[in-house]
Amino acid sequence: MFEDLNRNVKSTLIFTFVQALGRGIWLGNVLSAFIFFLADESHTLLGWVSASTGLAMTLIVFPAGAFADKYRRDWVLKDAMIFGILGLGVMFFATSIVLVFIALIFWGLFQGMVQPSLEAIFADSIASGRRSGLYATKHLLQQLGMAFGPAINIALFVYLGDKWELSILQKVMWVGLSISFLSLMVLAFFNDGDSMGQESDAFKQEDESSTLTSSKSVPYIVVLSNLIIGVGAGMTIRYFPIFFYEIYDMAPVLVNLIMGGSFVLTGLFGLLTQRYSLEKGRPLAIFLVQSIAILCLFFISFYPPMTVLIVLFLMRGALMNASQPLSRSILMDYIPKKNRGKWNSVQAIAWGLFWNTSVVIGGYLIELYDYSLTFRITALVYTVGTLPILLLVPLVKNEDLAPIKSGYISISPSLSVSND
Repeated sequence: MFEDLNRNVKSTLIFTFVQALGRGIWLGNVLSAFIFFLADESHTLLGWVSASTGLAMTLIVFPAGAFADKYRRDWVLKDAMIFGILGLGVMFFATSIVLVFIALIFWGLFQGMVQPSLEAIFADSIASGRRSGLYATKHLLQQLGMAFGPAINIALFVYLGDKWELSILQKVMWVGLSISFLSLMVLAFFNDGDSMGQESDAFKQEDESSTLTSSKSVPYIVVLSNLIIGVGAGMTIRYFPIFFYEIYDMAPVLVNLIMGGSFVLTGLFGLLTQRYSLEKGRPLAIFLVQSIAILCLFFISFYPPMTVLIVLFLMRGALMNASQPLSRSILMDYIPKKNRGKWNSVQAIAWGLFWNTSVVIGGYLIELYDYSLTFRITALVYTVGTLPILLLVPLVKNEDLAPIKSGYISISPSLSVSND
C-alpha cells in the first residue's frame, strides 16, 4: 500500500507523476511546434534551441552528482527548485527564440541537479534485489502523467482551436508550465534521513574471484548502451510531431491523441516487461523489447499508410521505453550507495548531452535529406546500442526475495534465485 512506503519513495512517485503531467502538456510535441513556428519552420534552429537543455545539463550534472554523494541528496533537490522556477518563469513569458533558449538553459540546469540526486535517493530508499517492481511503478506513473498531458491538450485545442498557431500553442503551454511549477514544491519533502541503510547498498559477492570483476563491468555496459541509445533517440524523437504535421498533415488534436496513447502503452508494457524479466531475466527482457521497437522504427521510415503508421509508432515508443525501469534497476543494484550520485550523473548524460546534441544532427539530416533516412540511421544507432545488452545475460542475476544478510543481498556465482 502507498501509505506503507518509505517517505522518499512516496515523494519520488508523487513528483514523477506531477512533473510528467506538466511536461506532457508543454514540453513534448507542443514545445517542438512552438519552437518550429517561432523559428520560421527551421528544423536546424529547432535542433539548436532544443540542444541548449542538454548543454546546460552537462555543465552541472557531474558537480551536482558529486556533491550529492559527498554531502546530501536532499540539499541538491531543494537548490534545484530555484533553477526550475527560473526556467518555468522565463518560458511562461517567452515570445522569442532568445527567451526560449534562456528558459531551456535554466531547465537544463534544473534537470542536471534533480536527476542524479532524485534517482540516488530513490535507490537508497529501496532494498537491493527488490527494485524492479517499484521502478516499474514509477515508470508507469511517469507514462500516465505524460499521457494525461496530451489528453488535457486535446481539450485545450478543441476549446482554443485545432490549429498550429503560436498564440494557441503558448496558451496550452501556460497550463503545463503551471502544473510543472506545482511539481517543484514536492522536492521540499525529500530527506536523506529517511533513506535505508546497508540493505539498499550494492550487491556483495561471496566469491571475490573473476565473477566479481565481471559484475563490476555491469554498470559500464548499461551506461554505454544508454549513451548510444540516447544519441539515436535525439535524432528522431523531437521531430516526430513535425513529421506528423509535414508528411501526414495531422492536426494538433490527432497528434496529441497519438502521443497520449503512446505513453499509456509505454507504462503498461513497462509492467509487462518487468513481469517477463522475473522469468527470463532483465537483460533478455530489455533486448527483446528494444529489438522489436527498432523493427517498428525501420518500417516507419517507408512512410506507411496513416493507420499502419500510428500502430507502428505506438508500438515503437511503448517497447523502446518499456526497458527503462529494468535498465535503471540493474544499474542501482550494482552501484554502491556512495557512488550513485556520480553514476546517475553519467546516466543523465545519455538524455542530456547526447540526446539533445544529436537533436542538432537530426535537424541537419532532415533538412539535407529527409525523415526516411534519419529514421533508418536512428534504427542503426539503436541496434548498436542494444547489442551490448547481451553481454549482461551471464552477469546479471534475477531479482531475489531471500532474507537480507548483514545488510547486503548475498550473491554467489552459481546462485539460482527465485522469482517474485
